[in-house]
Amino acid sequence: MGRAFEFRKARKMKRWSAMSKAFTRIGKDIVMAVKEGGPDPDTNSRLRVVIQNAKAVNMPKDNIERAIKRASDKSQGDYKQVLFEGYAPHGIAVLIETATDNNTRTVANIRSYFNKCNGSLGTSGSVEFMFDHTCNFRIKAEGLDPEELELDLIDFGAEEVFVDGDDMLIYGPFESFGAIQKELESRDIEILSSDFERIPQVTKELSEEDAEDVEKLLEKIEEDDDVQNVYHTMKEQ
Repeated sequence: MGRAFEFRKARKMKRWSAMSKAFTRIGKDIVMAVKEGGPDPDTNSRLRVVIQNAKAVNMPKDNIERAIKRASDKSQGDYKQVLFEGYAPHGIAVLIETATDNNTRTVANIRSYFNKCNGSLGTSGSVEFMFDHTCNFRIKAEGLDPEELELDLIDFGAEEVFVDGDDMLIYGPFESFGAIQKELESRDIEILSSDFERIPQVTKELSEEDAEDVEKLLEKIEEDDDVQNVYHTMKEQ
């Protein structure tokens, strides 16, 4: 198995366990998707993906429809995606994806978390290069051979396909998202969910005591409502 498999295995039970946080994240994704391509999922592929992800976390249909209607209202503000980079204690690189309607607030909050936990907020590009930006798709594994599917999807950018429970995960570079999505849909393969992730190229193992210092910072960051995803180079315990 490759790096994507190991990364997914390590993170599986670690992050995004709170349902309310997942719903907040999906709600912002819906707003950004509708603002970009309109409220019809048949003609807006980004919105179609977000709806699939909402169903994957058991977001009620009524909630999804209300979020789309609210996002279609001209008075609804948009969210800007902003990337933050920095270092946690003990030299651990941290990459933070946010969706914010008030960048001044978000910058101040993120900086305060680093300062309180003996970390340092970096400049743009200071740690992003340490992570591979990837896309992934979750589909039903039944009736499909992962090795055969991987060979079929290589021409569309897929790099790794593996079974995860009853499902199958397909990983590829960020830029291949559209091509892989289109090919899966053309084969009538149902996409259960899809996402983007940043996989660290190298991880650093820390002692239990040092890892706790890093976890304190990660927990503070993840509790912020503007934060969508947090990635780091610490090897999972």
